[in-house]
Amino acid sequence: MALTVSLAVLFGIALAFLLKAKSVGVGAALIAVLFGFLLASTGAAGPINTLISAIVDAIAKVRT
Repeated sequence: MALTVSLAVLFGIALAFLLKAKSVGVGAALIAVLFGFLLASTGAAGPINTLISAIVDAIAKVRT
């Protein structure tokens, strides 16, 4: 669970940075947030979490 929260915070910071840098508009940011909420409520949420966990594990193994 800590990994999920930290990734959510990371993506939130990245989205805030993109808004600040005017690389993405407020409308696009809102669509990105809504898409994330909608995606989390579908059947794709499980495989996406598994994929992210596998990527993080692979990075951790490379760094050690």
